[in-house]
Order: sequence, then structure tokens, then C-alpha cells
Amino acid sequence: MGVNRDYFAEEKIGRVTDAGLMRRVYPFVRPYGLHLAAAVVFILAVTLIELAVPYVTKMAIDRYIVPVSGTVDSPADGIRAHRPARDRLVTVDMSDPAVRAVVEKYRDRFRIVNHQTVIRWTDLPGIEKSDIVTLRKRDLNGIARLTLIFLLLIVAGLGANFAHQLILEYTGQMIMHDLRMRLFTHIQSLSVRFFTKNPVGRLVTRVTNDVQNMHELFTAVIVFVFKDLFLLIGICIVLLSLNWQLALICFTVFPIVFFASFYFARQARDVYRLLRVKVAEINARLTETINGMRVIQLFRQEAASEQRFRRLNHENYMAGMRQLRIFALFMPFVGMLGTVALAVVIYFGGSRVLDDRITLGILVAFISYIRMFFRPIRDIAEKYNILQNAMSSVERLFLILDNSGQMAQPDPRPSGGKDGGAGLERIHRIEFDRVTFGYQPGIPVLEDIRLTINEGERVAVVGPTGSGKTSLINLLVRFYDPDSGRIWINGRGLTDYKTTAIRQRMALVTQDPFLFTGTIADNIRFGNAALTDGDLERAIENAHCTDLVAKLPGGTDFVLAGGKEALSSGERQLISIARAFARDPDLLILDEATSFIDSITEQHIQKALDLLMQRRTTLLVAHRLSTARKADRIVVISRGRIVETGTHEELIRQKGVYYRLGELQH
Repeated sequence: MGVNRDYFAEEKIGRVTDAGLMRRVYPFVRPYGLHLAAAVVFILAVTLIELAVPYVTKMAIDRYIVPVSGTVDSPADGIRAHRPARDRLVTVDMSDPAVRAVVEKYRDRFRIVNHQTVIRWTDLPGIEKSDIVTLRKRDLNGIARLTLIFLLLIVAGLGANFAHQLILEYTGQMIMHDLRMRLFTHIQSLSVRFFTKNPVGRLVTRVTNDVQNMHELFTAVIVFVFKDLFLLIGICIVLLSLNWQLALICFTVFPIVFFASFYFARQARDVYRLLRVKVAEINARLTETINGMRVIQLFRQEAASEQRFRRLNHENYMAGMRQLRIFALFMPFVGMLGTVALAVVIYFGGSRVLDDRITLGILVAFISYIRMFFRPIRDIAEKYNILQNAMSSVERLFLILDNSGQMAQPDPRPSGGKDGGAGLERIHRIEFDRVTFGYQPGIPVLEDIRLTINEGERVAVVGPTGSGKTSLINLLVRFYDPDSGRIWINGRGLTDYKTTAIRQRMALVTQDPFLFTGTIADNIRFGNAALTDGDLERAIENAHCTDLVAKLPGGTDFVLAGGKEALSSGERQLISIARAFARDPDLLILDEATSFIDSITEQHIQKALDLLMQRRTTLLVAHRLSTARKADRIVVISRGRIVETGTHEELIRQKGVYYRLGELQH
């Protein structure tokens, strides 16, 4: 057996753009538009603060630490020289008496330029350190002010970053909440046919892991779209404003960066699609293995099961390695381009500093901005990792949401009945009119079924295994729709009623009833949430569950943590009968309800069923003919067709299929 043949094959997805998927996601985002707008405002604030920090450093260097160049008149006899000299000048504040005293002390070193007293940068080493501190008091004060501004920017950045992270996390959690509820509601509305094709593990992966990936989409990708994109654009604008020639030289590296980013992004998309499929298949395989562990161990198939899982796990491993190879190449490549851009800045910017075409502060700012520019570029690898993972999950989520496997519902009709407006007050008559049905196209399970059930009648359906008895029930409760023919209730087609209205009038007791994790009371009330404590006690008594409940710790508050393992098959049957009593149905459907139990337990269950069937229409699928003989009418199905109808005595006298079934059982 191949690894995936026993699994529902994932639908192949055509080429879907990220923009197209985001349009699908938009209805879930729209209710939180104001939150996202507020987050964007804070993101813009963070971006502006990050852009301002290197510029503050540039101002500190050029204005106060390393003065800009200027022209000094020739000192010869106070006459301006014919060839002015360019040098870095320190301007001093002559309004300060201490500064004037220092100037008087070193009068030959100071000059008047544009009505300001200045001293060459190269003349400062000849002055005592204490005097230098006095002369540069204004510069030191300026550095202190810029340092304070720098610290305020950092604090403001932290606050804005905290605010936008908090808002995005809240928004992402709420969108996940809404999407998960939408998925859960949609999955519950799908027909049973959908669940026969989709393993439980795959659906669990969709509702848990894939929805969680959506959270990362909103918290990481939105930051990339706004913060990083604004940061890149802002850096380009600042670089052009500082020195457009040097900026254009740096920009020659950028096209290569963007081309590489988009190329690796396209490669990553297909890998993440494959990874999402493999993770879902692993969960499906694991779920099936755990559920069937007893059978696996009984037939000693551990090695074969391990081999199938090993193959599937290896496929997941190979897909993960493809992802790692893509990003292992992308990250060093982007890092290399960042180093090249930095080298270009140092070479061309350094030469321009030496010939006084730009200041040292501009060069330092350029280096800071280039490093800042490649930081979000490097983050593209991680964020595209998240983006493609999320987009692959979005694709799979919408495969479920786009599934139109719900049972067709009629248009709403006004009604004051408790049936929810479907117009079904009570079931009086059921008719199968030439019904044909099959689970697979071209392979009918039921053919040309014609059967009428009147109110209060007990009808038993018997036949060999695989003859279609349970399929008849599946059609009546509308788990499936017939391929041809119609089912009528009270003279109206079954499809003319809402499925909720139909099922509200029915109760189904199966041969292996399912009990949910919770208390005994919760499981009984599952049939009727409005059940009072008195009605609960009566349902337990009528179902002959009194002794069972009495022996359980806590009685009706006993918790079935494992769902069913705490009770035997017969005990679960009794609980399910109590659940049917709580529902007070018009139509009772019993699907071989006494097949898996011993004779003594069967007597208790039969007493409960006899009481439950009183004054109710009953459709009884029976494997044991002893159960069917109490029915008003017995319908015999063989190979998907009704072959005999009558009472027990009539069918015995005919000596047909029913008679032979009885002979085989005896």
C-alpha cells in the first residue's frame, strides 16, 4: 500500500497570488480596521524615530564634535591673503567672561571670521585641556542636548513599538478567534460525506495550526508592509537629501537585492504549500494510528505502521530541507550585498570626506542608514518564511470554507412553531418514493426503495449485512440525499424542511453510541439543553439507568474523561436511550441497538426501549430477528432492494429471505 492511498488527496491549488488571498482574508480583517489604523500610526512613529536617530548622530558630529570646514583670513598684518586656507574651525562664545579670558591668553591663535571668533582645529592641541573645556562649553552643552533628544527618541520608540505590538497582537488574536469560529461553524454544517473523505487529523490541522499561522500573518507581515517598507523608502529619501551623488552610487546595489528577494520568495511559496500538506498528512496518520492502536497491536502491524509513517515523515523532512536550502542561500547572499554596499559607502564617502565634499557626520550617517537599510532586507527571509507559511495555510483554510458540501436548505418560512420556522409540527407520515442511493457514483447501495411509515407504527428493517439498512437511516435523518427519488414527510419533500427541524423531531440510538467528554448529565442533556433536573431524573428512570448512575462516583456528575472508555457498551446504550427520552421525539430510530451486548443487559435495554417506543413512530433496524418480531410490520432488504414486507408470522409462512435468516440464526 502506498503511503497516501488511504488518505483523502489534498486538492491541488493553482497559482494563487498573495494579493488574491489577502482579498479573501479582508472580510475577517475589516471589523478591526480602526485597530489596524492605530497600529499603522504607531508603526509610522517608530519608523520616523528610527530614521531620526542616525541624523541626530550626524548633527552631533558636524555641529559639535568635529566642526565643519571654513575659511581663515591670513594673519599677516591683518591683511586678507590672496589664497584662503580651508580648515576646520571651532567657534567660541565671546559673551562668556571665562572664554574671553582664554582668548586673551592665546590671542595669536584666534581669528575673526564672519564676525565670529574662531580657532583652527589644528591649533587646539597647543592649548591646555582645562582651557579647551572652557572654550568648547557651548559644544558640550549642544552634545548634552542632542544626547537628551537621542534618549527621548529611544524611549518614545519603545513606547510606540509596545503600543503597535499590543494592538497587532490583540487584532491578530481576534481575527484568529473569528476565523476559527467561522471554520468550526462551517465544518459542522457540512454533510457526512465530507467527513468520510477528510481524515480527522487533517481537519484538526486546519482549525489549529493553520489558523495559528494566520496570527503570524497579521503580526509579522503587516509590520513588513508598513514599518519596513516605510523605513526603506524613508532611508532612500534621507540618503538623497544628505548627498544625492553618494546615494545614487549606493542605489546601484539595491536592484540586485530586490531581484534576489522576489526570486527566492517564488521558490519558497511552492515549498510551503508542500509543507502544509505533509504536516496535515502526518497529523492524519498519527490520529488514525492512535485510534486503531488496538487493532495494530493485535495483528502485530507495528513495523508496517512504522514504515508507512517513516516514509511520510521523510517526505516532510525533504520538504523542510528544500526550505532550508532556499533560505540558507538567500541569507548569506543578502548579507554579502549589504557588505558590498557598505564598502561602496566607505570608499566613495571616505574620499569625499578627505577632499571636503561631504562632512564626517554625513559619512557616519550614510554608514548607519545603509546598515539600517539591509536590516529589513535580511528580515525578508524570515518574514517571507512566515508569509509563505501563512499563505499556504490560508489556501487550505479557504478550501474548506469554499466547500459547498452543506445540505441544501429551503428558503425561510414564517412560522410560530418551535421547529425554528420550518413548518414541521409533528411527523405523521413518512414515504420513500422510488429512492436510489449510493456512496460512490455508479455503485448503488439502495435501489427503487418504496416504503411508507405511518404515525405510531413500528416498522422493523432486517436483512443481511451490507444490504443497505443503515443507509436507509442515513437518508431519513438526511446525512445524505438520494441520487434519485424523493423522501416525503407529511406530504412534503424532505428537502423542503430545514435539517434542524427534521432532526429535532427524531432521536437515533445506534449500535455503538458516542458519548462526549463531560458528565453523565451533560450527555443526557445533549438531546435537550433545556431539560430540568426533574425531567433528567425521569429520563434516567425510564431508561433503566438508575442503578448505573447510582454506582458511579458523583452520580450524574460523574465525568467521562475518555468519552466512552469508562462505560461498557451496554451502559453506553442505556445513556443514549436516556438521551433519547430527554429529546421526546416523534420518530424513534433504532439502529441495531442491541447488537453488541449480552443477554442480561439486553433485557434491561429492551425494557427501556419498549417504554421509549410507546406512542411513538419507530423505525427499527434489527440484526436479531427476536427484536424485529415485535414490530407491526417487518421490511426485508436484500442487495439494496425491498424483497419482502409483512408481520413476523406472515414472513415465516412465506419461507423467503426472512425465514432463511431466522434459520441461520437458530
